[in-house]
Amino acid sequence: MRSVTEQGALDEFLSTAELAGTDFTAEKMNNVKIIHQDQKNPWLLSAAEERAAVRKHRENRARLTVPRRPHWDSTTTPEQLDTRERESLLQWRRGLAELQENNDLLMTPFERNLEVWRQLWRVIERSDLVVQIVDARNPLLFRSEDLESYVKEVDPKKNNLLLVNKADMMTLEQRQAWADYFAEAGINYKFFSAELAKEMNEARALEEDESGEEFDQDDVEEETDPERDDLAERAEKIDIQDSGDEESDYEKTGSAQKPGVQLSDEEERIRILTTDELEALFLEHAPEVDTGPNGEARKTQIGLVGYPNVGKSSTINALIGAKKVSVSATPGKTKHFQTIHLSDQVILCDCPGLVFPNFATTKAELVCSGVLPIDQLREYSGPAGLVAQRIPQPFIEAIYGMKMQIRPLEEGGTGVPTSEELLRAYAIARGFQTQGLGQPDESRAARYILKDYVKGKLLFCHPPPADPAIDAKHFNRELYDMNHLPAKRRAHLASNSLGGAEDVDADPDMVSMPLLSEKTPKLDKKFFGPGQGTGHVTRPFHYQYSEQGKQLSGRKLKAMTALEKDVDPSELQMNSKKHFKGNKRRAKGKRAEYD
Repeated sequence: MRSVTEQGALDEFLSTAELAGTDFTAEKMNNVKIIHQDQKNPWLLSAAEERAAVRKHRENRARLTVPRRPHWDSTTTPEQLDTRERESLLQWRRGLAELQENNDLLMTPFERNLEVWRQLWRVIERSDLVVQIVDARNPLLFRSEDLESYVKEVDPKKNNLLLVNKADMMTLEQRQAWADYFAEAGINYKFFSAELAKEMNEARALEEDESGEEFDQDDVEEETDPERDDLAERAEKIDIQDSGDEESDYEKTGSAQKPGVQLSDEEERIRILTTDELEALFLEHAPEVDTGPNGEARKTQIGLVGYPNVGKSSTINALIGAKKVSVSATPGKTKHFQTIHLSDQVILCDCPGLVFPNFATTKAELVCSGVLPIDQLREYSGPAGLVAQRIPQPFIEAIYGMKMQIRPLEEGGTGVPTSEELLRAYAIARGFQTQGLGQPDESRAARYILKDYVKGKLLFCHPPPADPAIDAKHFNRELYDMNHLPAKRRAHLASNSLGGAEDVDADPDMVSMPLLSEKTPKLDKKFFGPGQGTGHVTRPFHYQYSEQGKQLSGRKLKAMTALEKDVDPSELQMNSKKHFKGNKRRAKGKRAEYD
């Protein structure tokens, strides 16, 4: 008699079946497969949940504002202005908190420091044209609509401009889609690439050095270093673009305008501006400036505003052709606004990187967009899962030279790698292991993969909003071909005799990555060849006194010998010390009887 008040699910089921008089028969089947239900990442949203979140964002987008600076004049004391600014920021933060809590919305971790917002207020007040710099891979995430309204509130004469940086990462079709969206929404925009402008500046400087100076033979030999050869290679590529061939890259990418060639309106809409054209664009969109007290026209001031790590400092460096602003891959490098005299007519005001309040679907999206720093990341499965969903599996395998083992469809898989499958494959390929346990270090692998995604090595561009929505895989299908692989990987795939990579136009999963390279059979043959088996084991000085150095005896020796001979230990006859003594006593007794 034992009281039973709680039972597990299986015990309760069996006891109920026993009371009902039901018998069960267990049969062993060899074709049993376990169906897993853990393919869904808990840190990501399903397609239906994401559509519902986007719909809710659209309904409440008008309530996303930036803090306003309170009115002040010459009679306002610094203490009064400080108090008003603090009260204004407090009311603004309370309004956003109420919006987030009452509507169950996820917002970006927007700036909460009053001093940073003061830098923005000063830049807006001083600038004639406020330029918002956004990342071309997801322009709407980095754009603040209310900031443009605030600029007009400060002074109706001030103008706004949306500069879509890193436009060289987009294809021609993607730029056309975004240009159509901006034109329909009435947004004043232009495409630009700070990295492409930097390469053009370096190539131009290299050409000036070669044409303006005459070196003797010794000087020429000293100048042939790898860095100069790299610049020469870039200059040669740009010269090929500049030459008027039958079909230049200008027609393909619209990266710049050739001299003496008039582009159509469609080509002008999607063209990537050069640095000279960008400076002229600033003067074109800036309002007419007032003259100074001496009747001299003052310089036009251009304010550059944007999220951290969207390329503000790189844009300024490309404009002035020399490094004047510190550039870092870590968000938030610039701490105070800086004024830089670009020319006799233009002054640039660089504002610190500011995270404006905006809606987000998940925190993983903010990490992949570069808003949250990767080195401070704790939960990595969500961002890694987004990368695995967006980048085709063959392209990831080709770019990293690895092979991912994903779960088959008949066992519950979805055909898309999970974050665990991606990170484990990368960690095993790179030899990343956790200390002590020897398991693949997924957290370290996640940092490397996410940094490659943020830098653009793993490229994904968001499509513009549309009804019906544009398929993201179809929108990015041209980004996953052989031309978007690094040069070393392209050369490896092209010269590999054991496998190949084919460009499949109909399927974005374009690369079939060979498992073995040319060096693999040679290394195996050398390692396992004759005369290579003379290994040496280094042992500690106390090895012979440790448990490992002792010889087996007794039951342990008997059991090991039985296992080696594949017999029952009870049937094994062994000469032990105890048995030897017994035989000796038996022999001694027989001699005594004989005597």
